[in-house]
Amino acid sequence: MFKRILVAVDGSHTAELAFQEAIMLAKELRAQLRAVHVVDEVSLNWPEGGDFEAVQETFRKSGRKILENADAEMRKAGMTAETKMLEIETFGHRVADMIAAEAEAWPADLIVIGTHGRRGVNRLLLGSVAEGVARVATKPVLLIRGK
Repeated sequence: MFKRILVAVDGSHTAELAFQEAIMLAKELRAQLRAVHVVDEVSLNWPEGGDFEAVQETFRKSGRKILENADAEMRKAGMTAETKMLEIETFGHRVADMIAAEAEAWPADLIVIGTHGRRGVNRLLLGSVAEGVARVATKPVLLIRGK
C-alpha cells in the first residue's frame, strides 16, 4: 500500500502528533519515512536596513534543529532517518506547494500533516498549510488533528 511516507514537521505540537502518527504508520507498513521542514524566507516583511540575512539564518538554524530532532526520533524508533529542508526563496511559492512538490519529486505514496482545525475567521486570517496541501497534492493526504 503506502511504501514511501512524507511528513511535514514545523516544531509545533500538532506537527509532532502528525510525526508520531507517521512513524507508527511507517513502522507498521514497513515504509520509508521522510520528514520535511519548509523555511519561508520571502514572506517576511523586513524593514530597510535590517539584518535580513541574520533572520534568514535564524530560520534555517531553527529548521535544522527541528529536522535533527526528527532524525533522532526516527532512529530511536529503529527506522532509517531521512530528512530534508525545503526553502522558499522566491515570491509566488507557498509552503503547501513546496510540500506537495516534494511529495511528487521524492516520490511519496502518502503525505502526513498536522492540522490545527481552525474554523471561521481564524482559518480565514491565518490560512491553513494542511488545507493547501490537501488541495494541491496529487498524493493522498492524511490530516492529523491537533488537540
